[in-house]
Amino acid sequence: MFIGCDRTAGELLGEIRRVSGLSQAELARRTGIQSSVLSAYEHGRRQPSVSALARIAATAGMELHLAPADNAAAEEHAGRILGQVLDLADALPYRPRDELQYPPLIRLRT
Repeated sequence: MFIGCDRTAGELLGEIRRVSGLSQAELARRTGIQSSVLSAYEHGRRQPSVSALARIAATAGMELHLAPADNAAAEEHAGRILGQVLDLADALPYRPRDELQYPPLIRLRT
């Protein structure tokens, strides 16, 4: 089962419990985490560490995995911005010059 990264740790823990069918008390007992602490995680009053999340998921028969995000929306947004920048560049006046002009070189004393 894939669960997106836009969820909070509490929502993730609630989903783990829902899918596993375990009560909060049973999950707490199996993981060795106090029930009050697990409740605080689920309700967003405390943030679990990654290792605690992994241990809770493993106890429920699941695994946590990291995977590359689907960046289609970000790439589309970047494309729109690039298009706007190019449109702006086209709208700027253009005056070609005959030669490139460089600043004079300064001689350093040695």
